[in-house]
Amino acid sequence: MRIVLASGSPRRRALLAALGIEIEVIPSGAQEIDEGDTPERIVIENAKRKRDDVVGGLDSPALVIAADTLVFLDGRVLSKPNDIDDARAMLRRLSGRTHDVLTGIAVTDAHSGRSAEGYERTGVTFCDLSDAEIGHFVHAVKPLDRAGAYTVDGPGSLLVARYDGCYQNVLGLPMVRLQKLLLDLGHDLFELMDGPRSVFL
Repeated sequence: MRIVLASGSPRRRALLAALGIEIEVIPSGAQEIDEGDTPERIVIENAKRKRDDVVGGLDSPALVIAADTLVFLDGRVLSKPNDIDDARAMLRRLSGRTHDVLTGIAVTDAHSGRSAEGYERTGVTFCDLSDAEIGHFVHAVKPLDRAGAYTVDGPGSLLVARYDGCYQNVLGLPMVRLQKLLLDLGHDLFELMDGPRSVFL
């Protein structure tokens, strides 16, 4: 089966590749929103827009997976920082506090026309960060393309004191939630694995 990931995120691709699943990457050009009734509706709407944008351009049927991950502090979106100073300011706001990371997922089986959507929420508590630590992180990572001005892999692993929920969600693709949505469409990640290429640690 042709499987399309409607995202250019290397982390999402890596999470699927770790299962040995052969995917085709077609990044979406859909316009995203950062305001809405609830955080849940924002990420689901963005995921649906990405999915529908890619489904509309398919030249042959496929199983399309789209996701959107946003950082919320006090119920408000922390978007990508405008510049390095903005990144430092965001990290100061997150320091020592708990915020939410939400990922919306939208999937469509273009063979059957069936679709499903859902979301995952993870609480992330930051360490109390000094200005020096924030400066080192920003210099090392240059997180201008990261919502909330951070990532949790590499140097970002030093920022987080605790996770409450799915770690993969913070990376951008909660695999158990994805599996539940695919099962609703009659698919199973275990069955989609490409046996000889599967990675088991």
